[in-house]
Amino acid sequence: MTTPFAPTPGGSPEAGAPALKKALTTPLLYFFILGDVLGAGLYVLVGQVAAESGGAVWVPLVLALLLSLLTAASYAELATKYPKAGGASHYATLAYGPLTGFLAGFCMLAAGIVSVAALARGFAGDYLTTFVSLPVVLVAAIFLCALALLNARGIRESTGANVAATLVEVSGLLLVVGLGVRVLVRGDGDAGRLVNLGTAGTGAAAGVLSATVLAYYSFVGFETSVNVAEETRDPRRSYPLALFGALGTAGAVYALVGIVASAAVPTETLARSSGPLLEVVKEAGGVPPKLFSAIALVAVANGALLTGIMSSRLAYGMARDGLLPRFLTALLPRRRTPWAAIAATTSLSLLLALTGDVATLASTLVLLLLVVFFIVNTAVLVQRRDRPAAPHFHAYTAVPVLGALSCVALATQIDSEVWIRGLIVIAIGVALGAVTALRRRKASS
Repeated sequence: MTTPFAPTPGGSPEAGAPALKKALTTPLLYFFILGDVLGAGLYVLVGQVAAESGGAVWVPLVLALLLSLLTAASYAELATKYPKAGGASHYATLAYGPLTGFLAGFCMLAAGIVSVAALARGFAGDYLTTFVSLPVVLVAAIFLCALALLNARGIRESTGANVAATLVEVSGLLLVVGLGVRVLVRGDGDAGRLVNLGTAGTGAAAGVLSATVLAYYSFVGFETSVNVAEETRDPRRSYPLALFGALGTAGAVYALVGIVASAAVPTETLARSSGPLLEVVKEAGGVPPKLFSAIALVAVANGALLTGIMSSRLAYGMARDGLLPRFLTALLPRRRTPWAAIAATTSLSLLLALTGDVATLASTLVLLLLVVFFIVNTAVLVQRRDRPAAPHFHAYTAVPVLGALSCVALATQIDSEVWIRGLIVIAIGVALGAVTALRRRKASS
């Protein structure tokens, strides 16, 4: 195994390290972030949010957006200050050293790999069975291999496919909004549900907080974009515009969908359904369920593609920073895409997809991301001591402070069983990070 190397001052890779191809423009980056945020989350989470919050589904969605914007501002500052593929791992390494950098990267990488595995199984589930019934294992394997090939072909091709898929996703969500309005106009809905906070089992405050954690998952995805900052032509200008524009667009669409879904369909029906937006389609009538199932499949596939891109670029960036084996920095000679990192992350996702179910795979995602977000928010404050000559986005100091506090607050709402699984993953990350740090210390002595 090649001895990992240490990053040079300022976080740059050592001289002669392979560089990723700069191919992303501001519009492509905007659609990258929008596609990842819209993703598959809202297609399945509205019902779960309604089960916690009651009919006022829009309230936790708006709160989750505001909390997401706090951490997004921290990412914007660090991504424009250090536009490198390692993302959170790179920032944590600069601020706290390689052990914390490895932990941040490991948690992010674990979350990404698990997410792709869960989406692969989700793709093979109920939406697909609307058209054809095939073994989940077979569909998941073919699905992941196809995404890996598209990822390896090139960032432009991958993001080009994402633009088309994102347009389909947005069209599907706008279709839901239109159908919900139709239900209300003909007098079949109940707008009064929009002010009902809490359910019979929970009070208003507890219900909204619990629902906000679920809604927060719908907005995560923006953090994956920092891992393609190095492939963006002008990240210091493009990244803030694309990031906040995409989050604002997603927030508006989510709020509208939450309002019409809750007003058009009884809260109990939404809460029981594994395809809550399909309930709006059925209630309105006039649209074949298969059409909406096809749109949902595109959303799931797009989310998996973008998360797969993030995971492979993160593994590449961590390897280049000396936090993972150096062979993961290998690029295809012509395409200049990280084929070794793509192969490694896809293989792990396939293994998880073959051995786990969607609920088990998804249970620790939010907790792992909250750990990463806390580290990123505090890293912003630590790295204020570094003042590079190049201009970059600068967040008000209160923003990362509030971002870190929001991570702590949301973490207190997560079940103890999820904490146990999450702590196991974190402990593995700490142990591997300590081994990596010891190996690097011996190599430098």
